[in-house]
Amino acid sequence: MPLDVRSILREGIARLRAGRVASDTLAAEVLLLYTLGRDRSWLYSHADEHVDPYLVANFFTLVARRVAGEPTQYITGKQEFWGLEFEVTPAVLIPRPETEHVIEVALERLGAAGIKIDMKTGEPSPRLRIADVGTGSGCLAVALAHELPHAEIFATDISAAALHVARGNGARHGVDDRIHFVETDLLAGIYLSPLTSARSPQLFDLIVSNPPYIARNEAGSLDREVREHEPEAALFGGPTGVEIYARLIEQAGAWLRPGGNLVLELGYGAADLVRAMLAGPDWANICMTNDLAGIPRVIAASRV
Repeated sequence: MPLDVRSILREGIARLRAGRVASDTLAAEVLLLYTLGRDRSWLYSHADEHVDPYLVANFFTLVARRVAGEPTQYITGKQEFWGLEFEVTPAVLIPRPETEHVIEVALERLGAAGIKIDMKTGEPSPRLRIADVGTGSGCLAVALAHELPHAEIFATDISAAALHVARGNGARHGVDDRIHFVETDLLAGIYLSPLTSARSPQLFDLIVSNPPYIARNEAGSLDREVREHEPEAALFGGPTGVEIYARLIEQAGAWLRPGGNLVLELGYGAADLVRAMLAGPDWANICMTNDLAGIPRVIAASRV
């Protein structure tokens, strides 16, 4: 007997709920939309429409993969961030909504410099130079390039597979001509200036990063889909989870121009430790931003 959209969706929700999958209704909807190649408005306006048995079987195969712990985003290969759709694969961390606070804080710190045209003179604003360290899917680099058409961005990652995904996302949104994708550890490989062949560090107006910040011994407390499917190199920041911050802050201090800004996403419980790393004469205007749950999520500081 042919099944209609409503019945298939109901059964998918039931299977996900039985498998204790979080947000079971949303997951079922996303997987069904992906299977059918439709949008949400179609789904509810065609609830009585019969579905090809082949597509029904495909849908329930995807539901079974989700019940087994595979993230929905890796099944569909996409995730929205900053209003843009990004390709995601198991080579990259799935972009989270809370990471959008990094973009918000970065744009706020840039202020008038983030506007392409000088509002007083009408002249083009000076070109911005930005680094996104540990770019992963490229969500921060691409979103900033989308918001800042006068920015040149260096997106770094230690993973060649991650950079392949990020490069594709840059092309998807038409900003890859302004993003340099560099395979390196943090900022170590960013040297060659477009104005000279000399090996000298770039000076940046802004450095952003969502670095690995989970302590290695906290792996057991992670959700199954995170622990078993997302890349370890993008999750774990060392024994305590804050080791990468110290290295990144030291490098940023050398490669930010005076007045340039550093904007970092924070792991849970890391705020005080990272703030202490920014104590001293090299940094000023240190500010913390909470996420919607009231948890310190982003720290920003200006290079003196």
